[in-house]
Amino acid sequence: MSIKVLFLGEIVGKPGTTVVKQLLKTVKEKENIDLVVANGEGVTNGFGIGKNHAIMIHKMGIDYITGGEKIYFKIDMVDFIDKNNFVIRPANYPLSNPGKGIRYADVKGKKIAIVNLLGNSDFPRTHLQNAFLSANSIIEGIKDNCDIILLQFHASTTAEKNTMAYMLDGKVSAVIGTHCKSLTSDERVLEKGTAFITDNGMVGSTISVGGFDAANEIEKIMSAIPRRSKESWNGLEMQGAIVEIGDDNKAIDIKRIRIGCENPTRVNK
Repeated sequence: MSIKVLFLGEIVGKPGTTVVKQLLKTVKEKENIDLVVANGEGVTNGFGIGKNHAIMIHKMGIDYITGGEKIYFKIDMVDFIDKNNFVIRPANYPLSNPGKGIRYADVKGKKIAIVNLLGNSDFPRTHLQNAFLSANSIIEGIKDNCDIILLQFHASTTAEKNTMAYMLDGKVSAVIGTHCKSLTSDERVLEKGTAFITDNGMVGSTISVGGFDAANEIEKIMSAIPRRSKESWNGLEMQGAIVEIGDDNKAIDIKRIRIGCENPTRVNK
């Protein structure tokens, strides 16, 4: 019996949470989804994720929430991340940091490890252990205690994500790239049975700059004056990838999803 995992792209602000509220239940039922993993880097106004928003989207049906360079941007998450079992910080943060970089789920008699890692390129505020060394070390340490390993890799460059996927081909069931908020069309199952996509996109406004109002972002760049980004409600979509894993714990299939959200009812939290 196969297992189907839905990896949602980065959820951006209230528009993103509105899309999740409106579409996730239907998608799960239609696609027979067993597990949902989403990147939550931008849930709270596009910059990090707070405690209340984490609880909210978890109740909406997201089983595990991964992070990245903004995982600690909201101060209440620093305390809350140690008190829950569904938010996953990058595993290559220092071991003394709050939270965990690996979580485990039991699905259809299989023990699944969900691992979150942050890339080492283009994140000047973070100075973390090499993601590739971390990946090898983590997998070596957990491979005998779980059936399926899923890696969500939050990284800037396509080269970094592709290198990770090929390095781990056959060692994990999926490598799903996040961070760029741009859904790529290179989803595939690699030779040794690992499903891979460079970036699984975003949940929120696609007529925008990464979920934010384009005119405001243009003005920031043209003027060089800092100003608060504004969430965009134009062209709302749910983007992501569905990975199907067979009885042998190898990926059978991966497909992109891109579903429009029409006439949304806004989430007022």
